[in-house]
Amino acid sequence: MQEAGERIRTLEAQVEELREKWMRAEAENQNVRTRAKRDVDDARQYAVTKFAKDVVEAAENLRRGLSSLPADTGDNPMLTRLREGFEGVERSFLGILERNGIAGTDPTGAPFDANLHQAMAEQPSAEHPPGTVIQSWTSAWTLNGRLLKPAMVVVAKAPENAPAAESEPVSIDRTV
Repeated sequence: MQEAGERIRTLEAQVEELREKWMRAEAENQNVRTRAKRDVDDARQYAVTKFAKDVVEAAENLRRGLSSLPADTGDNPMLTRLREGFEGVERSFLGILERNGIAGTDPTGAPFDANLHQAMAEQPSAEHPPGTVIQSWTSAWTLNGRLLKPAMVVVAKAPENAPAAESEPVSIDRTV
């Protein structure tokens, strides 16, 4: 009888050990499924990264072209129509990019963020706090929230201190 009780305890211990192994294996399988799903989702969202970088370059070139047109003074109706046409193309193009998860952000006036901006120069400025983007040469571009291309920016720095003025002579009053 005692032998049967010992055998039951041994079998129960083995059952518990196998149950724990099975639970760990199930947890590992769930982790693998979760990781695989995340990898597939990332592949879907970011598979077009190389293409998106090229398209962003085209958007920036379109902006440069528009910026190089002479200012619209209203004197030349052909120039006015040309500018309006290109601006419409740019709006449409940027809308297509946004619908596909590509967004451009102008960082002018924002604090410098090394994760989004590439400092091309520093410029002393009394109007802006140090570390503020005072000029943006290009926008920061993201694909579904992930950085595609950093903005090229000029960052404010503290102005150079003015040379110390010579102290004024101290006058001593000798009247008694």
